[in-house]
Amino acid sequence: MEYVNLGRAGLQVSRLCLGTMNFGSQTGEAESFAVMDKALEAGINFFDTANIYGGKAGRGATEQIIGRWLSQGGGRREKIVLATKVYNKTGEGPNDRGLSAYHIRRACQESLRRLQTDHIDLYQMHHVDRQAPWEEIWQATEQLTREGKITYVGSSNFAAWHIVAANEAAARRNLLGLVSEQSKYSLACRWVELEVLPACRAYGLGVIPWSPLAGGLLGGMSGEVREGRRASKHVQEEVVKLRPQLEEYERLCRKTGESPADVALAWLLANPAVTAPIIGPRTVEQLAGCLRCLEIKLDEQTMKGLDAIWPGQGGAAPEAYAW
Repeated sequence: MEYVNLGRAGLQVSRLCLGTMNFGSQTGEAESFAVMDKALEAGINFFDTANIYGGKAGRGATEQIIGRWLSQGGGRREKIVLATKVYNKTGEGPNDRGLSAYHIRRACQESLRRLQTDHIDLYQMHHVDRQAPWEEIWQATEQLTREGKITYVGSSNFAAWHIVAANEAAARRNLLGLVSEQSKYSLACRWVELEVLPACRAYGLGVIPWSPLAGGLLGGMSGEVREGRRASKHVQEEVVKLRPQLEEYERLCRKTGESPADVALAWLLANPAVTAPIIGPRTVEQLAGCLRCLEIKLDEQTMKGLDAIWPGQGGAAPEAYAW
């Protein structure tokens, strides 16, 4: 396993991040434990979750599963970089969501309890809160850092100007600010290349792509799919809409001798702006299959072929649409 710095921070994380959103919703506790054990064995030290994950098992169930896994000991907590998130609705009260100092404090305490740990390594804002001023947000996270409850702060689903505003406000307080941004990014969804990636490079943020397989679209859609998110009505509608591109993509993948999923992940890993794509295996077998992408080096011809099939918006702004 290769390790890289998380943005400008000194923290070293694996080139793949284990996403846990399926734990409790599609993956039972025993299999979730096995997936996490296998991830550690493979050298994956970066685990990502959120305080609302759990699906049918209920909000917070995923953090509870991770907490029970950590409670087994064996150095599990010391071996991983643990990331979770705050923002979304956690209760029925008017302050049970968002990025107010009130909610950040309570949500952090509740995540620590569910995770059965005394600190969160990367505490991420799951979305921008347009009602909470940065002075309030940074005051809250600064206090949690001082108390040793969180170590680094990251963002997710931020626009470029949100990243700029957040880090400029942090600089005025002499704080480290955001060290990472978790964005929707894949061959089939390249919007962040316009301004988010340039902002991350300018401010030294690590980029953690979520949905790197575009909800399963890039995982091999030519055959019949009966389970997982790829079987959802929305994804199947996308398959119909994008079928010519998907068929051309899979032909290119066959020429490389690699699976579509591995090519999609390898393409992200080839981007120097990307720290670690989030993989969300439901089983140990799926996790083992994801590891192949770490060994793939796509040649220039293949990279050009992928750009031709999935051109995105044309690169960074303003050159993408102007001169």
